[in-house]
Amino acid sequence: MNKIIWSGRSHNFLNSEIKFLSNIIKYADPLTNGKYLKLFEKSLSNYLKCKNVFALSSAAAGLEIISILCNLKKNDEVIIPAHTYCASAIPFARRGAKIVWSDIDISSRVVSIEDILKKITNRTKVIVVVHLYGYAFDVPELKKKLKDKKILLVEDCAQAIGAEINGKKVGTFGDFSCFSFQAQKNITTLGEGGAIYVKNKHLALKVPGLRYNGHCEFKKKSKFYWLPAMTNLDLDQQKQWPYKFSLTEIQAAAGYLLLRRLDKLNQVRVSRAKKFIKTLKKFPELSFNSDYEKNRHVYHLLSAMIISKDFNRNDFINHLYKKYKIKCAIQYYPLYKYDLFKKMGLSKNSCKNTNLFYNNMVSFPFHVWMSKRDFNYLIISVKKTILQLRKK
Repeated sequence: MNKIIWSGRSHNFLNSEIKFLSNIIKYADPLTNGKYLKLFEKSLSNYLKCKNVFALSSAAAGLEIISILCNLKKNDEVIIPAHTYCASAIPFARRGAKIVWSDIDISSRVVSIEDILKKITNRTKVIVVVHLYGYAFDVPELKKKLKDKKILLVEDCAQAIGAEINGKKVGTFGDFSCFSFQAQKNITTLGEGGAIYVKNKHLALKVPGLRYNGHCEFKKKSKFYWLPAMTNLDLDQQKQWPYKFSLTEIQAAAGYLLLRRLDKLNQVRVSRAKKFIKTLKKFPELSFNSDYEKNRHVYHLLSAMIISKDFNRNDFINHLYKKYKIKCAIQYYPLYKYDLFKKMGLSKNSCKNTNLFYNNMVSFPFHVWMSKRDFNYLIISVKKTILQLRKK
């Protein structure tokens, strides 16, 4: 039996929050697209300090809508990190865009600005940057490099809500951004959920219909409220079918409640990450992204790179599991290596750092509800594992 599991959830709800949610289950009418959705969206907008924020069923759903709003044409190229979750790429591939894989910076473990710039062509329409592991990629610097290029910038903030650069929240720099509230993220809307930000006011008007089957008001209303029907259906984006990406009232309320605690939850992550990294500083076998400049890293995950002549990443994970019953994980398999992307003709790449990091990375259990006792046991066990694997 595992002493420390790889948990499928990041949070526990407070009793007061459970009571709040129970009342919604009892009394809310409607149970979707109601006042709690509006409350959550307004709270998100206030937190991010931007307008045009929309809650959805997932960040992946948000990227589907963003990919539509990018209005991609045949032969348009979209630059996307190869080291990320598949949802960062699938929506753009689904639109028929040519995916160009970008490499990561080996020290920060997020996408490399230099590699992005090398891969821009006159067909580049969109660049997707991912604030992976909770670390804020330097979007302002990339924007300076792009200068007057007419390239749309999409921020994937699925793992980094609350991270900042110079006091400004990630997700507010680009033309579009998405956030995830899946069960393992820094806050959750009961297992699944997400949100997007759309900078352009005109494009933002298209989101409500695109996320809800094209629902809209009839332009000509009858004097009878029931005619011609409860709602009209129309296209928001020419020749693009809408989706059904709604968030329920109970989910929206859960997101609203946890959003009020987000900064405190993030601080727990940051404090623990700092302790972990500082305590293991004398162990060169573990290389961390230790750039935790104020609010730059909110540590959705705690990952490291194994650098040792005595043992490899698999030896380390296996020993930690067999000897100490601690379950680690590997994130992420380079997207071009998956059968899905290979079969769709997207295996071509030039991402040596992505391969290097994948072959040597480990991600430690890092759920917020882990007890202090278990967290200290994790640190001690990692130390012992390294010492036991070192050759005398």
